[in-house]
Amino acid sequence: MRSKAIRGFVVLAGLFAVSPSLAAHHGNASYENKVITLKGTVTEWRWINPHVFLKLDVKGDDGKVVNWTCELVAPSNMINFGFRGDSFKPGDQVTVITTQTAKSGAAIARLGYNPATQLFKGWQDPK
Repeated sequence: MRSKAIRGFVVLAGLFAVSPSLAAHHGNASYENKVITLKGTVTEWRWINPHVFLKLDVKGDDGKVVNWTCELVAPSNMINFGFRGDSFKPGDQVTVITTQTAKSGAAIARLGYNPATQLFKGWQDPK
């Protein structure tokens, strides 16, 4: 009986040990809520698990080109919205609206897709 209790404790301790890292994967701590519209040229459409990435070159007001990385949901969810691995190709012109950008100032944004408006939008947009 004592060995079962010890095994149970070890399993429970192991679950607690990994749970913070699982929660951190989907956390918003690295992002700030800031509305930005990005108009640019697709450089890469990465159709991979666990998240799809859209990379685009955006010309700033100063004339400098910045390569933005936009994180989306899983490919299985994107399929439900009508997207495929070949939906975008380098050279396509796109406009995305995000409400979450990297706090560090890096050119990274989180995006969702709103099928009603057919717009890529930030994860926390009001419905």
